[in-house]
Amino acid sequence: QVQLVESGGGLVQPGGSLRLSCAASGRVFSMDNMGWYRQAPGKQRDYIAQISRGGTTYYADFAKGRFTISRDNAKNTVYLQMNSLKPEDTAVYYCNKVPGPSAGGYWGQGTQVTVSS
Repeated sequence: QVQLVESGGGLVQPGGSLRLSCAASGRVFSMDNMGWYRQAPGKQRDYIAQISRGGTTYYADFAKGRFTISRDNAKNTVYLQMNSLKPEDTAVYYCNKVPGPSAGGYWGQGTQVTVSS
């Protein structure tokens, strides 16, 4: 059974940092690529970054230089370190396999990130 539990979100001022965590069930975590996505109110869910089991990473342009994805295979956990946060980073953040699931596929509950002064 697939289970993804995201945590670490919160309210942070512009320029601040947050570290998100995603605890994944073994079956989904064993997939090669895991990634982070986000969805702002009224917008589609966007890809942020991905990491392979071997540690190869890719980032969306807006995330390059500010966000860092990592994973701990022993703990079945994926992380997203976010620095220099901006108000436009406000969204619900999700982790999942990459490519993401098909329509109607499983997503965890996400974790809310709000960047505001």
